[in-house]
Amino acid sequence: RIIQEYRDNTQEFDINCVDPLNRSALISAIENENIDLIKLLLQENIQVKDGLLHAIKEEYVEAVEVLLNWEEDHHKPGEQYTWEKVDRASATFTADITPLILAAHKNNYEIIKLLLDRGATLPMPHDVRCGCDDCVVSSKTDSLRHSQARINAYRALSSSSLISLSSNDPLLTAFELSWDLRRLSKMESEFKIDYLEMKNQVQTFATSLLDHARTSEELEIMLNYDPQGETWVTGERQTLERLKLAIKYKQKAFIAHPNVQQLLASIWYEGLPGFRRKKMIGQGFQVAKIGMMFPVYCTIYMLAPTSPMGLFMKKPFVKFICHSTSYAFFLMLLGIASQRLEILFLELVGTDWVQDMVQEWKRKERGTLFGIAECGVIIYVISLIWAEIKSLWSDGL
Repeated sequence: RIIQEYRDNTQEFDINCVDPLNRSALISAIENENIDLIKLLLQENIQVKDGLLHAIKEEYVEAVEVLLNWEEDHHKPGEQYTWEKVDRASATFTADITPLILAAHKNNYEIIKLLLDRGATLPMPHDVRCGCDDCVVSSKTDSLRHSQARINAYRALSSSSLISLSSNDPLLTAFELSWDLRRLSKMESEFKIDYLEMKNQVQTFATSLLDHARTSEELEIMLNYDPQGETWVTGERQTLERLKLAIKYKQKAFIAHPNVQQLLASIWYEGLPGFRRKKMIGQGFQVAKIGMMFPVYCTIYMLAPTSPMGLFMKKPFVKFICHSTSYAFFLMLLGIASQRLEILFLELVGTDWVQDMVQEWKRKERGTLFGIAECGVIIYVISLIWAEIKSLWSDGL
């Protein structure tokens, strides 16, 4: 009623007046969450200025939606938006702050979704060493403002809500962003604390995604996802592509998460049910039994790799025990060959004709055939070379 009464009397009534704190009637209505007054003021053509930014700052979703609708109705292509027309001398927000950046700083899921649905975007900031005209001019004009604009942009990009809503692959986005922030913390050492804080925030978001896995199958699907390869199916060999990516980007918190460690342990001890629940003596006996049986297991694997025993050899822990025992046996053969233990043994327990044969071997040592231990060493060396060739053939350099 007051607005209608004094509408035409501009000398006594100014709808765009501000209080000593430079707050207009629209901003006061936003702070007091009076949506009816906001709509009335917009109908009376009050100057909106940075009202949308204030609504986002107050996280008043209803007002944000009303102001966005008003902006869409009144904005003309090619012109600046209302929050960009504000006089910078009296503005509350700096020129680099956009509605999406501010909403991401607040990490408000609803407001970010409203803005993204209306086509708002947030491009990646230019590299810190970028030499384009815009970066050079901005840095020369005000180097502090230039650095703070980059920090504001990265702080927005670090928002978990923005990553969730805008990224097709949130884990990959979080890993790459964390790596960029880690690099920036070293390059812009003056703002190291800010960048490290954002890096930890992004890492926490990536790690928190693991908490949403309710079953082992969901966790396996998450960790075996490969956008470049075929879709992983439960029961297939686990490639753990996401875990490899986490190692590449040094995501220690992600790798050390209890869910990941539990899955890795179950993969490692697969084929040996109840092994971890046994006492140390029982575990030692089982390891020793597998180790002593390694020639049998290896032979069966070479002859029938798809048989139950051959598949048992593919289990990670069993493979580790067999490989370790095999290598220890190889070292033992090297020791026997270097010390000529077979000759010493024959000299100790051999009969007279055996002793004579040993002496004949020593006399013609340079021209004698390989001993038993030496033959074993040669077989091992050839096998190791063949294994390396197969590895190069399958995996490449």
